[in-house]
Amino acid sequence: MLCTACQSTIDPGDSRCPNCGARVRRSDPDSERRFVTILRADVIDSTGLVAELDPEEAVSRLEPALAAMRGAVRQFGGIVSKELGDGLAAVFGAPIADDNHAPMACHAAIELVRRVASLGDPGLQVRVGLHSGHVVAYMVASEFSKVYEIGGAAQHLAARLEAAAEANQIYASEACQKLAEGHVRFESLGSKSLRGFSQPVPVYRIVGASDLSSWRVRRARSVSRFVDRTAERALLERTARNARASRQTVLLLGDAGIGKSRLAHEFAQELKADGWRLIDAEASPNLQSAPFNTLKRILLSAMDAAAKDPGSPGDPRKDLSAIQQTALDAVLDLPISSPHWDELEPHARGRAISDASCAIIKSLASRQQTVILLEDLHWIDRASDIVVAAIASLQAAGLLVLFTSRPNGMPVWIARCHAEIVAMRPLDDDSGLAMLADMLGSSATNSDLKSRIISHTANVPLFIEEVCRGLKDSGTLRGQWGDLALVRPIDELGIPTSIQGVIAARLDRVSKQERSVLQIAATLGPRSNEAMLAKIAILSHEVLQGCLAALDRAELLVRIDSELENSLEFRHEMVRQVTYDSMVEKVREDIHARVLAVLESSEGGADDPDKLCYHAMRAKDWGKSFTYGRASARRCLARSAFTDAADYFETAMRSLDMTPANPSRETNAVDIRIEARAAFIASGQIAEWLNLGKEAERRADAINDIGRKVAAMTVMAAAQNFYGTPIEAVTVGEEVVRLAQEWGNPGWLNAAQYGLGQVYFLAGRYRDADRFFARTCAQLSGPEASAPFGSTPKYALLLCRMMSSITHTVMGELDAAEQLQQQAAEIAEETGRPYDRVAAAYSGGWLKLGQNDPAAAAAILEEGFVLAQKHGIRLFVPVLACHLGIAYLEQGLFDRARGMLTEAREEAKAVGYTSAVLRSSIYLALATHRLGDVRAAQNMLREARNTARQQGFSGLEAEALFGEAVVTPPSDAANKAAIVVALRAAIAIASESGALPLKQKAEAMLTGMVARDNRLS
Repeated sequence: MLCTACQSTIDPGDSRCPNCGARVRRSDPDSERRFVTILRADVIDSTGLVAELDPEEAVSRLEPALAAMRGAVRQFGGIVSKELGDGLAAVFGAPIADDNHAPMACHAAIELVRRVASLGDPGLQVRVGLHSGHVVAYMVASEFSKVYEIGGAAQHLAARLEAAAEANQIYASEACQKLAEGHVRFESLGSKSLRGFSQPVPVYRIVGASDLSSWRVRRARSVSRFVDRTAERALLERTARNARASRQTVLLLGDAGIGKSRLAHEFAQELKADGWRLIDAEASPNLQSAPFNTLKRILLSAMDAAAKDPGSPGDPRKDLSAIQQTALDAVLDLPISSPHWDELEPHARGRAISDASCAIIKSLASRQQTVILLEDLHWIDRASDIVVAAIASLQAAGLLVLFTSRPNGMPVWIARCHAEIVAMRPLDDDSGLAMLADMLGSSATNSDLKSRIISHTANVPLFIEEVCRGLKDSGTLRGQWGDLALVRPIDELGIPTSIQGVIAARLDRVSKQERSVLQIAATLGPRSNEAMLAKIAILSHEVLQGCLAALDRAELLVRIDSELENSLEFRHEMVRQVTYDSMVEKVREDIHARVLAVLESSEGGADDPDKLCYHAMRAKDWGKSFTYGRASARRCLARSAFTDAADYFETAMRSLDMTPANPSRETNAVDIRIEARAAFIASGQIAEWLNLGKEAERRADAINDIGRKVAAMTVMAAAQNFYGTPIEAVTVGEEVVRLAQEWGNPGWLNAAQYGLGQVYFLAGRYRDADRFFARTCAQLSGPEASAPFGSTPKYALLLCRMMSSITHTVMGELDAAEQLQQQAAEIAEETGRPYDRVAAAYSGGWLKLGQNDPAAAAAILEEGFVLAQKHGIRLFVPVLACHLGIAYLEQGLFDRARGMLTEAREEAKAVGYTSAVLRSSIYLALATHRLGDVRAAQNMLREARNTARQQGFSGLEAEALFGEAVVTPPSDAANKAAIVVALRAAIAIASESGALPLKQKAEAMLTGMVARDNRLS
């Protein structure tokens, strides 16, 4: 460590430099996010217990309880993070991660209550609260000690649960209960209102420890069948055959969740079915401090197996010497009658226990082939470890010893017993898919999800199962195991809390320097390369290579074959996510800032604004986040990726608002909202589009910028055409045109006139609409054509000709409509933009329907519909679907028409496209009528007609009236009169609006009725 003032070497414990006397500046303690279980405990009414006592007596009264609490926490691997005078706070699962943190905390709580109760002081009663959640954990070092601190909302819930608990009771949160279920028995207390929490919180009471083994807990949760492991099974079968001649020992080695226990138990059961005696036991993390606990489990299983053997000669202990029998009694907690046992030295007792245990196992193996299965060797207690090593080295035929262990717990003696070590690997893709087919079902509809899960979990069996369980518990997958259906899209598969500790424990096995490299790689994304890591990590080549080699050996960050030199990839996405999530915000920001700096200085770095925006935003460099977000949005717009463009515009707008307020910022805020309109328009986000205009107008007004206010109002008016009613939209549109004329900006005047023409069209004022479209088309076709920024004259001209063609079609002026449609199609062909092609297809479909060629209309509309869906041009999806449904209806394809029109109506509702909802409802009613449901069709049309009348959609009101006349059966005088009324109303509206084809159809129908019945006039 060097002095920051004079660079002299100083000792870590020095508070001042011995050379210059400067105070030593120490860096902040390392902080990280952890998923842990928090235990809070206190003595009930401690104030009342010590109120009348002097300080020494008060301490003496409470200290035994506090000592009992500390002892219980430490027995089960917890750390006391804070003492509170009459209680304590403890954490399990940190600073070293442990996937067993919740069960360990629960067992510690049970032991804590037991220990305090055993003090014999009836006044000392405790209560305990437990909660599992994310915290920020860090070590605080003072001159005399170090304290492990935790912070975050999780500790407050643990404290509230403790406060709610009754005397000598343990309350746990739902998160803790889910993680410890099976290891501990719980009773649900329902939801309770806790101070500081707005909603009632589910609460569980611990009623005792479970007697289930860890394997039985895991097996009970399992919902998949055993798959593959062909190579490992072959090796086990070979060792079983060799065990007939001499003892064989096998160690299945692998990280948690890899499938060691499943393989071991499947194989052991097969041997048992073939006549082998099975002795099975497990080392327990809860009892690592209990001497001979694991050996006791082995011996009890051996005695039980011997007793069940019909050919057994009796108690296998009868052939042992007296001292060996006493040794076994000591291990099994049986009464000891031998006076010589207490006289033996500890070493002699241990030797007797080992000899007796080996003699029992050897005797059983001599009578019947025997397999000993001992799970979780990494949790074995120290006393049992010596004896198990002796058993694993026995010279005995007919004995197979099978262990499972994690890599960090492999005993040193395993090599001495010549054990076969089987390094367990993840499943291959075929086996992973077979496992998923068993859980989700074999349907191809989930094939994409299965592929994502395989990639996300890297085929680790536990991870596959827990991800699927999480999706089912959240309701994302519905149904029964073996037949599950995806009911909503999935953005992130996430990391179930049940396996966060498993991954975090793997990360804790690497050094601090290796962890730092891993964090940088996690920040870069699923894939990175050595060159980039070297620039950001600022490590020497040798040190970096050493870190990468260690991470590769640990299968956390592995080298991959790639066209990119020295590419690196996370073994699976969950490792990357846990690594990234473990960093506190300050560390993340620093790494993102370093990545951003390297990318900006790299050749071609500016060519990837998406990546630059991502890192700038997470580095909280808001100015750069705005700049790069806007650049990314523009690039997305250029390739018609409208939804992505809208997302980037959102990022840019949020980032800009994080910068200091000043007039320049507000000018940019208005401009980017106006520019963003194209993305929100095309992606069908109409409410957001309207809000862009409103917010831009508010900000422009605040800085007194008349030009930008007019632009903002134009954007708002255009959105109002789709989102509001024509009555409102006409008022706004006419005012915007007036302001644009006063302002004198030709580009925004063209936009305002186009918007007003559009709203006139929606209001059924087709002649007014035609006048404004014609005026705008002329201005956009001239030599001084101008469009507002964020658009181009050619694009604006295409939309204007599209709407003008549609207007002439509705008015029956088909020659003019065809000429305008051809001009629109030529622009779309020239630009090649998907949006332009979709717009041209829309007006082309209208024209073909107007020309009574529904088959040609369907062909054009189908192509446009597919293109709109492919590129996310959601604004056009409902109207294309609507007119495609009309084309099917005109061809007599009534079922297809009903399906397409139903889809059009639902999509229009989702988008908020008011007129499209009405139009699709009208023609859906006609399809419903043709399929025989007259009453439903009449109700639908009546509702559409009333809505259109109330909101000012007079053109659609006329279409609904004509539809009512079509679907009403002329069965009696009342119905005939209703038909005539509807037709006359439709004719009146169509005459006023200029909808000649609709007027002619209504007149023809009315004339036909009069001709059939002279009594009607």
